[in-house]
Order: sequence, then C-alpha cells, then structure tokens
Amino acid sequence: MTVPETSKLVDEELYSRQLYVLDLPAMQKIQGAKVLLSGLQGLGAEVAKNLVLMGVGSLTLHDPHPTCWSDLAAQFFLSEQDLERSRAEASQELVAKLNRAVQVCIHTGDITKELLLDFQVVVLTTSKLEEQLKVGTLCHKLGVCFLVADTRGLVGQLFCDFGEDFTVQDPTEAEPLTAAIQHISQGSPGILTLKTEAQNFCDVDLVTFSGIEGMVELNGCDPRPIHVREDGTLEIGDTANFSCYLSGGIVTEVKRPKTVSHKPLDVALLQPHVVAGEAYHARCLHQAFRALHQFQHLHGRLPQPWDPVDAAMVVGLARSLEPLKGTGGEPLEEPLDEALVQTVALSSAGSLSPMAAIMGAVAAQEVLKAISGKFMPLDQWLYFDALDCLPEDGEHLPKPEDCAPRHCRYDGQIAVFGAGFQEKLSRQHYLLVGAGAIGCELLKGFALVGLGAGTSGGVTVADMDHIERSNLSRQFLFSTVDIGRPKAEVAAEAARRLNSDLQVTALTYPLDPTTEHIYGNNFFSRVDGVAAALDSFQARHYVAARCTHYLKPLLEAGTQGTSGDASVFVPWVTETYRAPASALASENATYPVCTLRHFPSTVEHTVQWARDEFEGLFCLSAETINHHQQQTLKQIHKWICYPMYWYCSLYPCIFPCFCSDCRTHTSSMCWRPLTYMPRCMDCLAHGTRLHSGNY
Repeated sequence: MTVPETSKLVDEELYSRQLYVLDLPAMQKIQGAKVLLSGLQGLGAEVAKNLVLMGVGSLTLHDPHPTCWSDLAAQFFLSEQDLERSRAEASQELVAKLNRAVQVCIHTGDITKELLLDFQVVVLTTSKLEEQLKVGTLCHKLGVCFLVADTRGLVGQLFCDFGEDFTVQDPTEAEPLTAAIQHISQGSPGILTLKTEAQNFCDVDLVTFSGIEGMVELNGCDPRPIHVREDGTLEIGDTANFSCYLSGGIVTEVKRPKTVSHKPLDVALLQPHVVAGEAYHARCLHQAFRALHQFQHLHGRLPQPWDPVDAAMVVGLARSLEPLKGTGGEPLEEPLDEALVQTVALSSAGSLSPMAAIMGAVAAQEVLKAISGKFMPLDQWLYFDALDCLPEDGEHLPKPEDCAPRHCRYDGQIAVFGAGFQEKLSRQHYLLVGAGAIGCELLKGFALVGLGAGTSGGVTVADMDHIERSNLSRQFLFSTVDIGRPKAEVAAEAARRLNSDLQVTALTYPLDPTTEHIYGNNFFSRVDGVAAALDSFQARHYVAARCTHYLKPLLEAGTQGTSGDASVFVPWVTETYRAPASALASENATYPVCTLRHFPSTVEHTVQWARDEFEGLFCLSAETINHHQQQTLKQIHKWICYPMYWYCSLYPCIFPCFCSDCRTHTSSMCWRPLTYMPRCMDCLAHGTRLHSGNY
C-alpha cells in the first residue's frame, strides 16, 4: 500500500503545549511522519490515541483479528457491538476522530519489506515472537525505527531499535546554559570570567557568544570547546589576536548531537541492555517473557489464569532457556527468580487498562523521539511491573475458578484479580477533581476497570473550566464540537460512552473554601477516595487538606514538560501532602525560567514574568547605559542604537519614554519623566495576559 504525503503546516494553537516542550522543526517532522502500528488490543489503542493526538502525519493500523470480550477491558475504541469485527476496522473511525488532521489508514495484508519502506517508524504490540523477529530484522536492514511493546497481566515490556547510527540532535529537554560575562583575557588560552559563579558548565562543552563589546570576533563565532578551571573561570581557546575586551556579552552553551547504536532484536534478546533500577529483576522479567512466548508457541495460547500447572510449565521453559549474555558477550551466571516467573505466568492471561496506559504512553514517547531526534531513546529494553498489586499473603491470591471468563467486558481484569475484586470495584464511589489531560486519562481508566459501575457505586467529576481548542491535543475525551462547554459535563458524557454502566456525575463548581457547603460532610461521607489532577500547588494543597480532614485516600498526579509524578496519600498511613501553597510562598521566591516561560500555573508566575520583562526593558538597560556614560560619545552611540530600536520594535509604547535627542541618536540615552509609564505597563500587562492565556 502507498501512504499519502502529509502536510507540514503546524497548527500552533492546537499544539501549543507540545511546541513548548519540543520546537517548531521537531513538530514539523512529527507532522510529516508515517507510522505503522500493528496490534489493536488495549496497548495498541493507547499507542494509537497518543500518536494521533501528537499529530503524526499518518498512522496505518494493522490488526485483522476479531474483537473478543477480553479486549474490552482495555481497548476503549471497541464496544460490545464490535465483537467478531476486525479490531483495526472497528477502531479506525474513532481513532481518526481524535484528530482529523492525521490520516488514519488500514492495512489488511501481511507486513512485507515493500510495505515497511513507506514508514519511518514501525510499532508492534501484543505480537508473537516470530513476527517480532521477522519485522525487526527487516526494519534494522532498511533503517526503519522499530519498537515492540507488550503487556502480560501486571507486567509490561518495551523494546527499541533505532538502528546502529541514530543521531539525537537534542539529547536533553533542558534549555542551554547561559551566563553573563564579566571579563575575557587576551591570550592562549583566553580566560573568561563569569559575573556569577553558580553555573553548571562542564569540560568540553561547546559555547558561543553574543553581545560582547570590544572583542567582537567572538560574537556569533563557531562553537568553541571550553575547559572549566578550579576557580570557576573558563578557558575558551586562543584569543591572543582578538581585540581587547571592553564589556558585556553572554556565553551560551551549544548542545551537541549524540549518536546512539542499537542492536537488532535477535541479538538484543540474548544480550539485553535493560533500563531499570534493579537490573537482575528486569532480566528475570525478560526471561519470563521469553518463556511465555515459548509456551504460546507450543500450546497456541497463554497460560490459563492462575493455573498452577501451566505456571509450572512456564517456569520449566524459563529454566531451559539459553543463558543471557553480558555486554561483552560473556554468559551471565545468575540464578533465575522462579517465584517471580511463576507469578508473572499465573496472571499473564489478563489485560489491564492501567498497564496498557503506562506502556502505551512510554511507547508513543519513544516514537516521538524516533521521529524528531529529540531526547535520548531507551537503551534498549524497558520492563515495568505492578505485581505489588497482588495480595502479599499467598492464601488470598485468586483461585482459577474465580478468574474464569464471564463473557463480559471485564474478563481481562477478572483474569488477574478475580470476580470478587471486580464486584468490590463496582461499589466504590470516587471523586475526580480536574478533567484536564490527566483527568481524562483517569476517567477513562475508571470506566474501563468498572470503578463505580455498580448500582451503589459512582464517580463524581468536578471541574469549573470550559474546553478550549488548545486542550484537544491532550484531552482525548473532547472534540471540536465541545469547545466552550464545561469540561466536567463533556467528560462525564464521554465516560458513559466508554462504559454505559458507569454511574458518573458532573459538577462544575470549584473545590475550594467557597464551596464547602457543596463539598461538605454529606458529600465526603459518600466518597471512598479522591483522585486529584490539578494544575496548581494551591489547589492540590487544599484538596489534600480536605482528604486528611475526612480521612479519605488521595491519588495525586501532575506533569510539567517532560516530567511527571504520581503519589498516593492515605491518612495515618503515609505522610501527608506537603506541596507549598503558593499564597504562603515568599514574595522573594524565585521561579525557574522554564516555568515562567512555558508552564505558568499561578498568578505569581505571570506577575514574575512581567517583572522580568520590565526589568529587562527599563532597569537593566538604564543601569548599563549609566555605567558607560564615561566612555566616548561615539562608543555609547554605537552601543545603544541596536538595543533601543530592538526594544521599540517589540514594545512600540516605550518609544516616547526616550527624549527626542535620544530618539534621533544625537546624544546618550536618557529617560523622560514617567508620564508615559502607564502606557508601558499596559503593554506589559497585555503581554502578561497573552502569556498566561497560552497555559
């Protein structure tokens, strides 16, 4: 099949948050990329959702297998009406609806070499090892980035092969280091002294320079390597023949590309490089997956849920596997954790929405790295498990008869936790505070796992905000027709479509001291727990305090850029939530530049941004000019012309703040009386509103 060419025009309003973390060239690469996704069970659905919201140029779906009951536990594009239909065909329209700018196609045939030539990235989910090896070998030879993602019950696996010579243009998400220059000596090497000592420059970093007076040969020069001396000064190479340094200037780090070399799947299977805190544990999980593939090859199925006989066979297969090798090819002499392999095998037939969501998010993030060349990719295996969700006491583990299929939408979950646990979930009543990006994900998870889906259970969604167009690239429960409507109401309607049994109520009132008559004793007496997906510390602090007061467990999650966190707080069991309330923060507190520029979440952030702008426009420029008033008129005139008109081009209202002589470049710059200052503050206030509106 031939995938149509895609447009590279970027919708900056829709992808505003994504552009903050990436940049325009990276977003253009993403929007021009073609991705093949094979496997549309729960994990595949998560990957498809994330890639389409991300705005890839085209996504081709491949899964000719018929929908079955166990798929519905995690595959939110499917419903009971889709049973026996091809997963790919049944999912296509809902996948495409998430972002009409993305071309969503279906491939019904085999995956061949000719097909792979059309794509930059290929992702296989929940596939057999034979297919993984075949497609992985072809992709490695063709230079196509290749990923394998899989979940088995409470364990997830991800593999990346981006080839033997993959260039990462921007290895980290951190902004380049910058520092003000105090002095540069003439010599070999020249010694650069910084105005402030607290910098993180390292040996062999590359830097460039701007705004230097005197030693102008450095301005805009090719990147130069530096050496950090013990006293904090920097050696910057030969400056002996340069002009004498006079003043000013900024030194800026230049990020250097890095080259990544990945092994093909057939080699990496026996010589795995795992990304994990505990490498031995991850290698045992690696062996468990290999044994499960062998079991499936021999019996044509996965082990029966909690069947000790099948689990023992998997352990035996794991014992007989060829030993793993170290980075140098030497055999790894380490024992197999048979108890771990047995536990994995007992629950491996299950399909869980939370596991699919976690692994699907990471897999999509790796696809983004493969397309954009930003951020270091995984090297090469990632294993994640949530086996601690199982009872610690072996006597309370599920029994085979309790985990047998019921021909219902929760079969994939019952296979792991049993029917009794499913009944308990249906009786829970949870409060979800916040229906933004994380809130939509949580509500989707609640619907799929059946939380509050019983007659005595329920979910209450509280959010006072309304849907904006910029939300649509992250908050998948909303669409263009919902713009302007309350998030809570639309999210509740979408959750009911995911699971018609879900008892969900929408509230559009904020959860704060002004609404304690709504969220009071009667309300919290009916709640079993609270999930918070809020975007300010002050709101999180208040919700956490209410949970402590009413002795309710709190699940809290948040993201900022490429970072995220999730925590559980249980009164009298864990520590209480300790995030600082912004109202109590010191007025002298500093805020990270990236927070002010890209992720302002409080009034203080936008006010600080305006203060920084004002200082840059008025205070720093005036101080610098006064410092140089003793120099010749010609030197001053040369120095001020560019910055004055640069500022005026950005903020036209400051032009009258300079005297007429200054505006005609006939004398040194001076300030007029502050009669024009309100106009300037209006300009800054307008900029502040625009800045905070992007959040």
